Amino acid sequence: MSTAAALPAASTSRFQLSTLLKNRDLFFTFALFGTVVLLVLPVPAMLLDVLLALSIGMSLLILLVIIYVDDPSEFSGFPTLLLAVTLYRLALNVASTRLILLDGHAGEVIQSFGSFVVRGNYLVGAVIFFILVVINFMVITKGAGRIAEVAARFTLDAMPGKQMAIDAELNAGAIDEPTARARRRKVQGEADFYGAMDGASKFVRGDAIAGILITFINVVGGFAIGMMQKGLPVTEALQKYTLLSIGDGLVSQVPALIVSVAAGLLVTRASDNTNLGTSLVRQLGMQPRAVGIACSMMFVFAIVPGLPAAPFMLLGGIGVGISYLMRKHAKALAAKAAAPAKPLPGAPAVGKDGKPQPIAGSTQDLQQLIDTETFTIELGYGLVRLADRASNGDLLDRITGVRKTFARDMGLIVPPIAVRDSVEIDASDYRFLLRTKQVARGQLMGTRWLAMNVAGSPVKVKGVPTVEPVFGIDAVWIDAPEKTVAEMNGYSVVDAPSVLITHLSETLKQHAWLMLTRQDVQTLIDHIKSTHSALITELLPDMVNIGIIQRVLQNLLKEGIPIKNLAVILECIADFAPMTKNPDDLSEQVRKRLGTYFISQFESSPGIVKAITLDPRLEQLLVSRVQKSQFEIGLSLDPTIAHHLLNELNRRCSEMIEGGFTPIIMITAEARLAFKRFFETSLPKLAVLSYHELPPQTEIQNFAIITPPQAPVNHAPQMQAA
Repeated sequence: MSTAAALPAASTSRFQLSTLLKNRDLFFTFALFGTVVLLVLPVPAMLLDVLLALSIGMSLLILLVIIYVDDPSEFSGFPTLLLAVTLYRLALNVASTRLILLDGHAGEVIQSFGSFVVRGNYLVGAVIFFILVVINFMVITKGAGRIAEVAARFTLDAMPGKQMAIDAELNAGAIDEPTARARRRKVQGEADFYGAMDGASKFVRGDAIAGILITFINVVGGFAIGMMQKGLPVTEALQKYTLLSIGDGLVSQVPALIVSVAAGLLVTRASDNTNLGTSLVRQLGMQPRAVGIACSMMFVFAIVPGLPAAPFMLLGGIGVGISYLMRKHAKALAAKAAAPAKPLPGAPAVGKDGKPQPIAGSTQDLQQLIDTETFTIELGYGLVRLADRASNGDLLDRITGVRKTFARDMGLIVPPIAVRDSVEIDASDYRFLLRTKQVARGQLMGTRWLAMNVAGSPVKVKGVPTVEPVFGIDAVWIDAPEKTVAEMNGYSVVDAPSVLITHLSETLKQHAWLMLTRQDVQTLIDHIKSTHSALITELLPDMVNIGIIQRVLQNLLKEGIPIKNLAVILECIADFAPMTKNPDDLSEQVRKRLGTYFISQFESSPGIVKAITLDPRLEQLLVSRVQKSQFEIGLSLDPTIAHHLLNELNRRCSEMIEGGFTPIIMITAEARLAFKRFFETSLPKLAVLSYHELPPQTEIQNFAIITPPQAPVNHAPQMQAA
């Protein structure tokens, strides 16, 4: 019977607890309301004892939370909480002052601090109280406030660089859009946090000043009330009210000091994703030699005449033991780091001599010898850890992100990318292979950060000079301590894996057309057939074959045009296939149809394309020199015109790049493809667009006009390019 009765009671208590947890916002609301009540209404001495104990407990809880938090900005509510607890302590001061002056008694907690802690000596209590105030006000609060001020300024100065780094990783496919938004929120949260901490430190300073004034008022007011209203002798009034006032001041200053220390710890620690205790122990344990030298100095103090030997000998012995354990642990870590790395998935087995082991002679094994991987990343042995998940390497996950981003942006599914180590390249090198042919190569300093002076800052950072492999920007490999300085001065700072991923993303864009096979085209068509069956039935196999569609898609990818609007592309091919089967002609017609969708990537601002244009006379000359065959299209130019165009284009493209623009030239549709193929080897980054590709609402801003050469055109043998 009793058990049955207890069950409903237990369920009721669980229901009440869950109800309270669902309304957690009410806790803070009622706490602030209660604090305001303390300022107005009298409080019984017994309740004041509980509230004073709660003040000490809250300060200890705040200190412990700050010790165990991994990142300072995670405790973003601390500035608000600091204001709340400061107001709470001041409200307790008002309540205790009311009891001291009215009743001459303010509870057992204040009485204990006045009698037991300072042994009833109000002069000793006054000295201890003022020492605590000086420590809190002059040392901890002042230093923490200055650090918060500097941290706020540095964080705000570093925001543009951090935002640019996030945008660079997003554009390179190293991170997806949700991750980028989360990082932007974190950067904004850090700026808001340190800015709030800069202002919140003023609360603590004001609290310390208020504590001194309240204690002084209590002493003077209590002494006057004791003598004038209660008729106490001078000595008794001074003894009684001074002890109570000092006790009240000590009770207030102890939690104030704890919270000040907590605030100082929060603004002085760095963000290393570990709690404070773990971080400090790890960093102190980095130098076993320093611990050993300190122990030796302790033994020296032990033998100095006049100093007690026992405490120094005890501490020295403990330090020797700690130093020995630290050295042993460091050797174990070094041995583990020196162990040969585990082979990556897909890497051939390696024998004791370091050479690949022979493969067994089965038919399946022999077939593996002739299989060629479409795309491979080879890493030097010093970079293997970037792809080793056991060493927290996330390179494989980032490569997956690049493939997803590439499929979303370009409409092409990149085949699985093999990652393996290689003994043929240096330890810090990497290279990209397309069907075993090297197409790109770079170098990383895995433990450093790449700082790029994209903002043109005059400040130079210390590090190893290098060149960013994708955009050719002068950069510096810097150590972690220099990272904050670089970001504060406008540098874009990225880690080593992000450099490789950005290089990979650009390399895939440049060589995507070479990776597109007929089987890939068939896969894309099979995918779209479920929603556009009538289009596919009309197009294949009567109008064109898979090979022609492949050539059209390759032409688009070669110039960086996405093929994700595959239905539009195939409809355009179906419209013009009855008139021509030439892939070049079909791809030009497709570009005109797709212009609405891809021109935005060439716009300098919404609706505006800044580009180089040609003089009409020169443009007509180029159109007349276009040569077409059944399979190719080319341009036949006099050497004088060819050299003139090349020199002018080189100069204008350099000017556009220096101005932060994509080098673009606008030309008539009849000469566009021939012009592109003639100059693409000399000017691979020059985008060649035709006027017919621009949507009606797009405006052309002329960057420069290239005119014909002034000298008369000679009739020397013509330069031709297909």
